[in-house]
Amino acid sequence: MSKDANVQGSMTKPPKQGWLYAPSPEATDNVRLAPRYELFVDGKFSAPASGKYFPTVNPSTETVIAEVADANEADVDRAVTAARRAYEQVWSKMPGKERGKYVYRIARRIQERARELAIVESLDGGKPIKESRDVDVPLAAAHFFYYAGWADKLDYALPGRRARSLGVAGQVIPWNFPLLMAAWKLAPALACGNTVVLKPAETTPLTALLLAQIIQECDLPPGVVNIVTGAGPTGAALVGHPGVDKVAFTGSTDVGKRIQRALAGTSKRLTLELGGKAANVVFADAAIDQAVEGIVNGIYFNQGHVCCAGSRLLVEESIHDVIVRKLKRRIEHLRVGDPLDKNTDVGAINSKEQLQKIRMLVESGVSEGCSIHQSHARLPGRGYFFAPTFFTGVSQSHRIAQEEIFGPVLSVLTFRTPEEAVEKANNTVYGLSAGIWTDKAAKVFWMSRRLRAGVVWGNTFNKFDPTSPFGGFKESGFGREGGAAGLLPYLEAV
Repeated sequence: MSKDANVQGSMTKPPKQGWLYAPSPEATDNVRLAPRYELFVDGKFSAPASGKYFPTVNPSTETVIAEVADANEADVDRAVTAARRAYEQVWSKMPGKERGKYVYRIARRIQERARELAIVESLDGGKPIKESRDVDVPLAAAHFFYYAGWADKLDYALPGRRARSLGVAGQVIPWNFPLLMAAWKLAPALACGNTVVLKPAETTPLTALLLAQIIQECDLPPGVVNIVTGAGPTGAALVGHPGVDKVAFTGSTDVGKRIQRALAGTSKRLTLELGGKAANVVFADAAIDQAVEGIVNGIYFNQGHVCCAGSRLLVEESIHDVIVRKLKRRIEHLRVGDPLDKNTDVGAINSKEQLQKIRMLVESGVSEGCSIHQSHARLPGRGYFFAPTFFTGVSQSHRIAQEEIFGPVLSVLTFRTPEEAVEKANNTVYGLSAGIWTDKAAKVFWMSRRLRAGVVWGNTFNKFDPTSPFGGFKESGFGREGGAAGLLPYLEAV
């Protein structure tokens, strides 16, 4: 029984031991990480003005991977100045088809360094290598490929009008998809003719810095892309810099609200992609085994580290017991452990602070009377790990049904009618995504028109494509990333 299970309440009897998989670690012989990483400003790496550095930690071993430069206001100012100069002198004047060649070149180089990027993503972030290798890195390359094609066709994104770039974009990205979020932000901004200052999350900066190396290798003009690393003060300095024309932020709702207040009354453009508490709605006529796999994919395979993770499961009352029985069995077969092991299903939680938050919210679920069901997976002795968990007997008022947990924890609720399912799914401050499981296409369309969610999946979950827009309603933010809609936040009509 896991350490967390001992603390959180009585558990069911552990299952008999099944087949064990021999370790299958990903080889790291082609990865050469430096002991220290500098800021990427004006086309080259340079030391921070303060001379300060902070450690980035492997969450599966709690060991320091490297030291990373801690940018202050002077460094941010230097990066914004370089971006402004590159915008006015080079990038905004370059024909779209030439910009597209650079963006395309970045995509090809990501493919060429895909194995290295996937390993570093798992080392720095804790997600299983099969997620980094098969989802994150290919999708990052796909976004650059897609927007490379738009670079010389921008007027088609604004029918009847002419498109013009905005200027310097300040972009702040989270720790859950470090490389993919960088691609979501950088690719459309560059294709539209903007220059960028990007700040990755302080706990997962390494793949962004490897992307800076790729940008160097692709010979982008100096200053077109600048990457400054640091914590909250670095991001605040970037957001508040008067030389920034556009701010794009992905992260927590609380920080997003602070950014919106800070920019109120300014001329800066803003898009926010914030938290979520996605509902996965399963009807009695659904393919049950397929739905269970979709539920597991939506919350456990990514450790729940997706803002659109399906952390609320709404099940039609007549199949509640069947779903719960199958979920119990399924989570016992999930392998928790080394993110670099190709057999691992559930890797490490990104940081000690995030693990503490997950534990706190799980304890609140137990104290409020919900029934906890937790995998008996043996957790590693070191690192930030949490066993796959779900709750039954959950009501709408419970914290675990309302607050974003950002961990492998699922809340199960029931409904009797489609109308009740819609009401419960929408009963949250968030509105980022939702899933519907049924064999009736008409029911999917009926539900999707009524759910207040930016993305609704039918009989699948967590499927992304660069041609499809993504974004939320309510406290999940505003603006869209991906597809033709992802160009609009970086353009103005003239």
